[in-house]
Amino acid sequence: MPAFGLQHRWWLYVLVVLMVTACGKKNIKQATPCRCEPAITQPAPADKPLAEPAPATTPEAKPETPGSKIAEYGLLKPADWREIEAWQQDNLSAGWPAWLTSCTTLKNRPEWQAACQAATQLNAPDNAQIIDYFTRHFNVYSTSTVAGTSTGLITGYYEPVLKGSRSKSARYAFPLYAQPKDLITVDLAGLFPELKYKRVRGKLEGNKLVPYFTRAEIEADNAPLAGNEIVWIDDAIDAFFLQIQGSGLVQLDTGEQMHVGYADQNGHAYQSIGKVLIQRGELNASQASMQGIKDWGRKNVGKLRELLNSNPSYVFFRELPANLPGPLGALGVPLTAERSVAIDPKYIPLGAPVFLSTTYPNSNKPLQRLMMAQDTGGAIKDGVRADFYWGSGNYAGKMAGAMKQPGMIWVLLPKGFKLPALAL
Repeated sequence: MPAFGLQHRWWLYVLVVLMVTACGKKNIKQATPCRCEPAITQPAPADKPLAEPAPATTPEAKPETPGSKIAEYGLLKPADWREIEAWQQDNLSAGWPAWLTSCTTLKNRPEWQAACQAATQLNAPDNAQIIDYFTRHFNVYSTSTVAGTSTGLITGYYEPVLKGSRSKSARYAFPLYAQPKDLITVDLAGLFPELKYKRVRGKLEGNKLVPYFTRAEIEADNAPLAGNEIVWIDDAIDAFFLQIQGSGLVQLDTGEQMHVGYADQNGHAYQSIGKVLIQRGELNASQASMQGIKDWGRKNVGKLRELLNSNPSYVFFRELPANLPGPLGALGVPLTAERSVAIDPKYIPLGAPVFLSTTYPNSNKPLQRLMMAQDTGGAIKDGVRADFYWGSGNYAGKMAGAMKQPGMIWVLLPKGFKLPALAL
């Protein structure tokens, strides 16, 4: 019996999946699904949720979307190293360990092997040696947005620290759930190569694949996922924002620390609760930062559940090894604070070094840094679109929640890396 319980009707299922539009949007992240609600200090692009710096909604079941006719990596164009002369002012030695971390995975891919092997032969290189290494082994490429501009949106995310317990109690009453056994994920690329990076999710009811439970249904009093909890959190808002960030650290009541990371998502489109509060007149745009939303929630406890349920998207978690130095990104390696970035893997190869030119949150102070493209996100969709990983804790959360800056990106690829031409 096949996985879906049908022997000869697989194509019918695909058609059903494509028709279930309510179930057809979300990200493909392995570790970080959504990110934080950044301060809305300037209007966000109309096609982006106002609070998903790290995964943005992906039009999973729509074959025709902006950029759909652009080949993989098709926005990259050869550039000159002089375009990123600012990297000579960066402390490249601080970013070098993040590159070596990327190589633990990239070394297994033929186009990256030589560059990674050469990297492992350098012992604590200084800036000059790092620049020499990259110019010897890499070519630099500029990238643009689907609309053809060189400047795009740069947001931030972080690893929150929560308080929790492995047992439910009056204090620890808000669950984080593991991936449900009845959640079905269909990777459309297996059947339609042109739908690479597109997935839909649902559950079986008889012979039909239907949308999975919404947030409101999961959080209902009858608790359809009861028994699937991995940990209980002491604050509903913190638990909600953990789902947006996609990974975090839980300080248990036993004194232990528990790393949790993204496992899967229910398949429903993300709805920014910051945008909802603005539309209702509860907050203005300048107040709708992550902290502003948290403050509103704690002052309006009676309205909180209904607000959170206005976002039907729901993220499921898995417990990660306790000794990780940071959360796992989509590349499968731990992220490095202020050196890891989430990108759109359709336009920038996952794992590639990138040079990011932007500014600090709510500032004109330049932030020009060599980063590693080690993560992806549902809200990160375009050729010049990145989510800057700030690290763990309160300071990182403050910076991530306020970051919504214009920026430019250059991509470093090993010499000999073959880029496909633009699709016709």
